[in-house]
This record gives sequence, structure tokens and C-alpha cells, in this order.
Amino acid sequence: MAATASASAAPAESELDRSGAEDEPRSAEPEEDGGNGQAGPIAAAQQHRLAKLPLSRIKALMKADPDVSLASQESVFIIAKATELFVEMIAKDALVYAQQGKRKTLQRKDLDNAIEAIDEFAFLEGTLD
Repeated sequence: MAATASASAAPAESELDRSGAEDEPRSAEPEEDGGNGQAGPIAAAQQHRLAKLPLSRIKALMKADPDVSLASQESVFIIAKATELFVEMIAKDALVYAQQGKRKTLQRKDLDNAIEAIDEFAFLEGTLD
């Protein structure tokens, strides 16, 4: 009888593992632990993998500003990510103009056209001259 009880308990446990409600907390736990429980070098290595631009050069550029004395790893990562998104956005907009010219390669005139045509890039007018 004890063998029957343990055999019937095992399928019940595996049924709980297969349910959708049980899977969500398990998948959420590693993300929380991965973001909050890591030490400095490990967190920096993970952030470096997420950023496509070299974080050390961005930090050096940030420190070149006399108003900036210290730059945390998080702030350097955020600046890197924002820069990546900005470059991606302006490149996609310039690509539209390159495709209109039946080209696959972006040229300076494509960037100029994107800057002139899109209000979001108005602050860049005259910077490529």
C-alpha cells in the first residue's frame, strides 16, 4: 500500500510541473536573481555583453567632461544603450533615403536628408558641415 501511495504521488508532482501557473514563477526567479544578486565584475560582464559599444571608451568620453568626476557602471551602460538606439534610429531613417536612390550603402547625403526631413533630428542640423 505504501508503494501505491508513493507511486500515485509522483504523477501528481509531475502534473504540477507541467501546469502553466507553476512554470511562470520558475522562469521569473532567475531573472530577478540575475539582475539584483550579482557582484560588480559579473554584472559588468553581463552589461558589456548587452552593449554593442565599448563601455570603457564611453566612460573615458564621459570623464573627458570637466563636470563629470565619477561615472557609475550603470550610467555608462545607459549612455551606451541610448547611443546604440539613437544610431539605429537615424540609420534606419537614412536607409529610407538610400533605398529611394536604389542603393544599399548609406552615404552622407542620406544622413543629411534624414536630419532635414525628421523633426526629431533638428538639433543635428549643421553638425555634418
